[in-house]
Amino acid sequence: MIRLSKRSVSTFLRSGNRSFRVAAAASTSRSSPSATDVKRSDTESRWYSSLTNGQSKKSGSLAQLSMKTNWFMGYRNESSAAASDSSSHAPPPAEKFEYQAEVSRLMDLIVNSLYSNKEVFLRELISNASDALDKLRYLSVTNPELSKDAPNLDIRIYADKENGIITLTDSGIGMTRQELVDCLGTIAQSGTAKFMKALKDSKDAGGDNNLIGQFGVGFYSAFLVADRVIVSTKSPKSDKQYVWEGEANSSSFTIQEDTDPQSLIPRGTRITLHLKPEAKNFADPERIQKLVKNYSQFVSFPIYTWQEKGYTKEVEVEDDPTETKKDDQDDQTEKKKKTKKVVERYWDWELTNETQPIWLRNPKEVKTEEYNEFYRKAFNEYLDPLASSHFTTEGEVEFRSILYVPPVSPTGKDDIVNQKTKNIRLYVKRVFISDDFDGELFPRYLSFVKGVVDSHDLPLNVSREILQESRIVRIMKKRLVRKAFDMILGISLSEKREDYETFWENFGKHLKLGCIEDRENHKRIAPLLRFFSSQSENDMISLDEYVENMKPEQKAIYFIASDSITSAKNAPFLEKMLEKGLEVLYLVEPIDEVAIQSLKAYKEKDFVDISKEDLDLGDKNEEKEAAVKKEFGQTCDWIKKRLGDKVASVQISNRLSSSPCVLVSGKFGWSANMERLMKAQSAGDTTSLEFMRGRRVFEINPDHSIIKNINAAYNSNPNDEDAMRAIDLMYDAALVSSGFTPENPAELGGKIYEMMGIALSAKWSSPEVQPQQQQMAHSHDAETFEAEVVEPVEVDGKK
Repeated sequence: MIRLSKRSVSTFLRSGNRSFRVAAAASTSRSSPSATDVKRSDTESRWYSSLTNGQSKKSGSLAQLSMKTNWFMGYRNESSAAASDSSSHAPPPAEKFEYQAEVSRLMDLIVNSLYSNKEVFLRELISNASDALDKLRYLSVTNPELSKDAPNLDIRIYADKENGIITLTDSGIGMTRQELVDCLGTIAQSGTAKFMKALKDSKDAGGDNNLIGQFGVGFYSAFLVADRVIVSTKSPKSDKQYVWEGEANSSSFTIQEDTDPQSLIPRGTRITLHLKPEAKNFADPERIQKLVKNYSQFVSFPIYTWQEKGYTKEVEVEDDPTETKKDDQDDQTEKKKKTKKVVERYWDWELTNETQPIWLRNPKEVKTEEYNEFYRKAFNEYLDPLASSHFTTEGEVEFRSILYVPPVSPTGKDDIVNQKTKNIRLYVKRVFISDDFDGELFPRYLSFVKGVVDSHDLPLNVSREILQESRIVRIMKKRLVRKAFDMILGISLSEKREDYETFWENFGKHLKLGCIEDRENHKRIAPLLRFFSSQSENDMISLDEYVENMKPEQKAIYFIASDSITSAKNAPFLEKMLEKGLEVLYLVEPIDEVAIQSLKAYKEKDFVDISKEDLDLGDKNEEKEAAVKKEFGQTCDWIKKRLGDKVASVQISNRLSSSPCVLVSGKFGWSANMERLMKAQSAGDTTSLEFMRGRRVFEINPDHSIIKNINAAYNSNPNDEDAMRAIDLMYDAALVSSGFTPENPAELGGKIYEMMGIALSAKWSSPEVQPQQQQMAHSHDAETFEAEVVEPVEVDGKK
């Protein structure tokens, strides 16, 4: 308790100074330190960098581990003067200062607009503490006296859940009174930025200084969760300790000298947050630990949090009286003491972070097992990744990264449109910034790639929550994508073929989407694609394998798009291709056709759809074509006249061998497969559908008997109704066999039944098929037979 002189009290009552009242209340609320078993002099204080040197205390020392609210501050003061009259330590009156800005509006922006997530307050305060430790470490190289009072550099966080108080203490450089006024009194003035400028101006400055804060608003993120913030700081440049105090809704703050021996620290800064009622859940020690692991897991200084622990021990159990009587009756039985295991609970400091992240190590020194372990731990996975890539880029942009290809897709094989993932964790100077990106670091077709990226010079906004679009980001994205493709290519070239089969099964559609969206990387994507073909219906092949198997005279890569391998291999378009031994790719996924059309060519070989007009197989015979055209030219015109606007033209086909006819798409229109897919779209535009499907070409096979009969019908009687119906039916059949959908299926069925009736008329007859007809016929024959019977007459006396 602080005792005030009568004069101070009267001055206080007369002035009614609100800032002084707040400061006095803060001073009187500090609790005295607990007594310890170690006695020191009245003025000596000790810095606690790690209780028990990382070892757990046993039950005999649990009383010593009982912690008061000031133990976590990083010191323990064993002074007999604490119990004496403390009137000699009465603090001097607090000075009042005004912020150098339109604070009410600026603070409102910081608290309500600048940060979208309240939990980042801990990240910002830890980053500031890390900067303070970095400054001390740098300055101690030339001035070792700065760190003599507390040689250990660490950060300690204590959470008082009951009272809603969080205290963060660092053993960094601390601040003088003037630095408090400058740094915490002027919003958006960064002490780190000043220090960095001083290093640049200094000729002796060398090496990279991993300092985080640049904007000067990180400290004020404390007001996201706290309505009152107290900062106690001691700089080795000054022999006095000062206390800064501010409130969330105030336009002023107070600074006063701290003379209370209970709160003095040898060096550094202690920030005490008095949480708002709605934010008191942040004072849970487990949540503090989780936030540290999420945002500051790889800060280069150890971070200790005050956590409840336990250890198991055996204790004796009192015997049951009934069992004791039985034991007394048998004197020869040897008595054994009964024990049970209990868990003894206690509180102690626990190291929460890892100071050396794996991506900062030399890749040659890291084993595959270590990469896999980091992957499982960082991304909460239970399977090892298919591949990993650890690299460092230098030049215009410098960053370190580890990328992984997961073994399975967590969102399902068909989910390739969700471009917002949490697979890439961005760090700036080891501090976690975000994992919520919208294509800034990776295009959406590579959203399945997981990894971490750590950079020193990324352009972030003031709250460090959003990566700003800039030239640096574009360069960084390009290099990450390139490394990702190198990693995937390594899987495809691996001796374990099943690894790439697993990859393709899970992420093949993502790469096909990349063909559509990323023209710049077509050369990297194309070798990774896999398809079934007419010569490989069971195992998928690459485009490189297709090119190797091409015929010497083959000039293009042929493909056909369909809904399944079965329908693709039975399509009439393949008849001549298979006879010639030409391989055809089967595109059986909905995205395949668009992906291949986006590639256009591979290794100077154009992709050609064999279901479209003007197919060139490289075997033209002009004399034979001229003769066939002369013989069937008028028949083609006759068929075109009959079909009318259903087709654009009727031509002699060079792709058929066993089918009489086929219906092919226009060169620039939709194929039958694409037309089917567009019709299936729930919001399909029927106007564009009609436009794109407009041109269809009807091709006939002059060597087929049906076409020869149609040609003969034209030459004998062009107006024959049976010939006309045959043309209509032939068109409808070609429509179905070519993959198109009939506009009137019922009409098509009627035509088929009619032709069946003609073909089957009087071909078979049996009692089972026509019992009524047979009975009538028998009846008629019997009547006729009876009519011819006559009675015998006698002629010449003889019958």
